[in-house]
Amino acid sequence: MKTVNLDKESKKDLLEKLLKRSPSSYGDFEEKVGKIVNDVRNRRDEAIFDYTRQFDGADISKDNILVTEEEIKEAYDKIDKELLEVMRKALKNIREFHEKQRMNSWFDAKGDGSILGQKITPLGRVGVYVPGGKAVYPSSVLMNILPAKVAGVEEIIMTTPPGKDGKICETTLVAAKEAGADKIFKVGGAQAVAAMAFGTESIPKTDKIVGPGNIYVALAKKAVYGHVSIDSIAGPSEILVLADETANPRFVAADLLSQAEHDEMASAILITTSKKIADEVSREIDGFLKVLSRKDIISKSLDNYGYILIADNMDDAIDAVNEIASEHLEIVTKDPWLTMTKVKNAGAMFLGTYSSEPLGDYFAGPNHVLPTNGTAKFFSPLSVDDFIKKSSVISYSEEALRKVHKDIIKFAQSEQLTAHANSIQVRFE
Repeated sequence: MKTVNLDKESKKDLLEKLLKRSPSSYGDFEEKVGKIVNDVRNRRDEAIFDYTRQFDGADISKDNILVTEEEIKEAYDKIDKELLEVMRKALKNIREFHEKQRMNSWFDAKGDGSILGQKITPLGRVGVYVPGGKAVYPSSVLMNILPAKVAGVEEIIMTTPPGKDGKICETTLVAAKEAGADKIFKVGGAQAVAAMAFGTESIPKTDKIVGPGNIYVALAKKAVYGHVSIDSIAGPSEILVLADETANPRFVAADLLSQAEHDEMASAILITTSKKIADEVSREIDGFLKVLSRKDIISKSLDNYGYILIADNMDDAIDAVNEIASEHLEIVTKDPWLTMTKVKNAGAMFLGTYSSEPLGDYFAGPNHVLPTNGTAKFFSPLSVDDFIKKSSVISYSEEALRKVHKDIIKFAQSEQLTAHANSIQVRFE
């Protein structure tokens, strides 16, 4: 990791480098993704079967693309029973947290006969994308399906790439069943996103697509946005630890590496007011790298996007935190709750020595689908709100409208929209 003093120049250089990790910076992939999306839109099932053979080496057809109840039962027979119990504990925490986010319709009636309100309606059908291959993330299955389930979405379908044998990993299948997926389809990549966006003979069109994926999946979501809603175009994972002299350097080092192991584009940053902590964390990282199994990935991640920034004071450190707007922010200071009040931009905040980032990834309950690449300045974590829509409700009596009809006519005439004005006027002729 690079250790530098935090100043305007070093902060600017860091921000510019981090932005290069955004999926929007990989324009050379967009043409290829666009061709896949258009091909699926035109050839539908035929296209997704061809791409599944080409990219996944699996022979998938209309007869076996949908996961059967027998396959799910087989997955339950195979899964580690202790893991299943842990998964169910996590599921309970995630469900309970998201149930607190539920919104209700409301109506405000006044004495003059006017009623204003807001009607909350769950989305009809949602598509959840889940990565496959070497990456098996049952935690992401829970995090993407449960908010939709809590919101009351009528149908939740899931797509995930099959292995060459045409099967799906048992932990992925069991997680999907436990969370409440209605249908699971064996298709991945940009072709899966296109199928959920436009519909095929086998896969129904959805109203929204959520879930993580590689650069092809991210760019496919970007390409279909507008035809269907999406959660976000997620970039590589990132963690920022804000620490003062009271932090435990061994814990900080371990937490930084927990995200660096995701991939070579992941970012791990420490901002501290203590030179001593900076030096000790650096030494601890070197020690961990000798024993961790994914040390090659971690090393490349840290070489490219690993930073230790030493700030003159906590105010400067917090300013940098807000500029970076990290996906995950750990605050390990003398009074983390006080520090937290000064932080404006972060996807998820972990306060105190024993609130390490993996707690949020797997178990605590808040969603781990978070804004990346500085988008925490204007985006929020995935939530129940992502799976509902709001309709305004307006009801006026004759008395209520009579009181204001001249005002409305005046406003409409000022915009030279005479038909608007007439629509009000005719009611009082």
